[in-house]
Amino acid sequence: MLNNYYVRSTFTVLILLFSINGYAQQALSMKDAVRIGLENYPAIKAKANQLNASKAYLSETRTEYLPDLNLSGQQDYGTINGTNGPLYGYRGLSVASSGPALPNQNWNAAFGALYLANINWDFFAFGRAKDKIGVQKNVVVRDQNDYNQELFQHEVRVASAYLNLLAAQRIVKSQQDNLNRAQELRRVVVARVSNGLNPGVDSSLANAEVSNAKIALTNAQQTESNQSNQLAQYLGLPPQGYLLDSAFVTGIPKITDPQPAISLENHPLLKYYQSRIGVSDSQAKYYSKQALPTFSLFGVYQGRGSGFKSDIASNVSDYTSSYGSGVDPTRFNYLLGVGVVWNFTSVFRTHYLVKSQKYTSLQLKDDYNLISQQLQDQSVLAETRIANSLKNYNEAPVEVKAASDAYLQKSTLYKNGLSNIVDFTQALYTLNRAQIDRDIAYNNVWQAILFKAAATGDFGVFINNL
Repeated sequence: MLNNYYVRSTFTVLILLFSINGYAQQALSMKDAVRIGLENYPAIKAKANQLNASKAYLSETRTEYLPDLNLSGQQDYGTINGTNGPLYGYRGLSVASSGPALPNQNWNAAFGALYLANINWDFFAFGRAKDKIGVQKNVVVRDQNDYNQELFQHEVRVASAYLNLLAAQRIVKSQQDNLNRAQELRRVVVARVSNGLNPGVDSSLANAEVSNAKIALTNAQQTESNQSNQLAQYLGLPPQGYLLDSAFVTGIPKITDPQPAISLENHPLLKYYQSRIGVSDSQAKYYSKQALPTFSLFGVYQGRGSGFKSDIASNVSDYTSSYGSGVDPTRFNYLLGVGVVWNFTSVFRTHYLVKSQKYTSLQLKDDYNLISQQLQDQSVLAETRIANSLKNYNEAPVEVKAASDAYLQKSTLYKNGLSNIVDFTQALYTLNRAQIDRDIAYNNVWQAILFKAAATGDFGVFINNL
């Protein structure tokens, strides 16, 4: 009977190790998990596309300093009646019919054409184009830093989820061991009660312990399933079982006081917040230039054709309706010039726009200072967490050894009728708690090192400590 029990127990443990929630397990190291997460996580892909969009817009912004070159051609058919008097072509709702002011209306129509080349170049605007390019350069820097900090934060997220899942798996194993011990306890109790060596109430207590152990195991398995699902999300993969590196629950980092290779100012998150300030400051500078005049060069070259002859004023019949004669250009003109445009009232509007943007910069600086202070506090807290986790790591083996000895002693005494079931179940509970404390103690040292990596901005503090 005892041999059959151990066979069943071994089979249960094997099933636990090689199958979780119906998914085949996949061996996954910490470094592979981080790499897969960085390659697949949608939020990182979104940040990369945002960065690419900013770079493309920077290229477009650089071309805005180029002059505008417009080529135009039109061919028309209509009359040319003119009249003396003022006219305002409001919003383009008038035609440009040019001809003599005749005493009477007529409906003589012919073809005409206009061919035009026009160039405009705002060659000097007090550095406005350069400042606009500067704004977009800072936007690219901001989005690059945003991408970098997303990479860093996701490294930390994946590593934390990996450690959480590994801890959950170890707790499942401890709860399975606890269930095995509870079932062994029940077997012993049932045998002694059947032989009249113990009161019948001991069977009820033993059954309660088995039920409690089963509930604890189910809860642990649910927690493991939740953590596995979370890790799968961070990896950008479908939910599945993972066979993780047990080094994180059987040993501690080689260096328990690792020092970051970068200063706090170079923390990826702080660099991102600093680049936000840079964008805002450059926008304020660009807005201030909008109150200044714009100097432009412009030139026009045009050719016109018309079916109306030069003496149309004296001979209204001297025209042709021939399409070819009307669209063939016979008169040419050019125009060159320099102009300046200054909307003086923009000075007042721009003043408040710049003032608003400067307040935005101050707000972003306050956000930067807040994050900086939080990271400094977290760095101090990380050192405390490492120290405390090491204390627990050193105490865990002592607790497990003492609990194992107490369990063995109480088990032996109970089997020989020298102890009661209450003492036995208390020893059972103490051993279960000690094993869980041991599993968590190892894991917490790694979690503390990861917390320090997150606070200092150097993921190498953790990943290079494997």
